[in-house]
Amino acid sequence: MRFLNKKHKLSQDSMEEGVGLITLTDPTSVIAEQFRTIRTNIQFSSIDEKIRSVVFTSSGPSQGKSTVSANVAVTWADQGLDVLLVDADMRRPTIHQTFQVPNKKGLTALLTNQEVDLNQVIQKTPVDHLFVLPCGVVPPNPSELLNTRKMDVLIKELTKHFDLVIFDAPPVISVTDAQILASKVDGTIMVVPQGIADKSSVLKSKELLEVVHARLLGAIMNRVKSENNGGYYGGYYGGYYGGYYGKNE
Repeated sequence: MRFLNKKHKLSQDSMEEGVGLITLTDPTSVIAEQFRTIRTNIQFSSIDEKIRSVVFTSSGPSQGKSTVSANVAVTWADQGLDVLLVDADMRRPTIHQTFQVPNKKGLTALLTNQEVDLNQVIQKTPVDHLFVLPCGVVPPNPSELLNTRKMDVLIKELTKHFDLVIFDAPPVISVTDAQILASKVDGTIMVVPQGIADKSSVLKSKELLEVVHARLLGAIMNRVKSENNGGYYGGYYGGYYGGYYGKNE
């Protein structure tokens, strides 16, 4: 399968308005059902060992990984499982806007301030069983913060309190954040938008994740055009077939 090399403008909309939660606003839609299918496939991707922590990433920016991770989190919580969605994209955070929660303190505070505890930063959402940990203040050194013993301890602590912890991470090629996180969690999933993702970039991202021995669960192809109605829907879950990443890029 080919991934088209197509120029794609880096959108600021998700940072300013959050991402769409169709699994919440239109749970009976075809798109929402696609997200439930993704959830089911992730659950069955590991039979012998229960997955407790997952990273969602992409090869490049504005490819939908925040939308996918947030909607998958909603579908998981709908099962009655306690789910925590963590905004680990500390360069372009979106989760606080998506769920309209305070962002004064978050992941950054937990990693830099010993006096901050989980109860001060984890926020409830309108979705039962779904909680979020926003980014907080955007730090100057996200990669360094993630690549610490404190982050290791934090992941271990979060998985004690929640059935599933989902990390929304930056793109793999743009910065090293996703590689660092992928090396610490139970599984990693790539989001690949049809007609936008460049095949060489996707393969390069896969190689970079394998370098850190990340457990690649699969890829989600999104923005797939339906042949029946000409519309776009979430896509499917399956096997795998630059510069600074920041607000002003």
